[in-house]
Amino acid sequence: MASARSTRASAAVERLKRRTGHTGYSMARTADGSFFLSETPGAPPLCAPLELDDFVAFVNGLGPQEVKRMTKNDLAFEKQLVKKKP
Repeated sequence: MASARSTRASAAVERLKRRTGHTGYSMARTADGSFFLSETPGAPPLCAPLELDDFVAFVNGLGPQEVKRMTKNDLAFEKQLVKKKP
């Protein structure tokens, strides 16, 4: 199951690289299965070693966030979801 964990974490780092345009970000995994992020390979870590879910949340919170594209249908659907009950 280690490969699925690494894939999820590395996908988060790839999204960060795409959002920021900085291709130097590097992820490493410790012996106990925790992850940490650094700006370049061998640089000091940007965070303490974190568990998978915490690491993905940390990486997703870095850099500019992608704006979710909303279509007319999406907006109409959300409007229907918040209608008040009589």
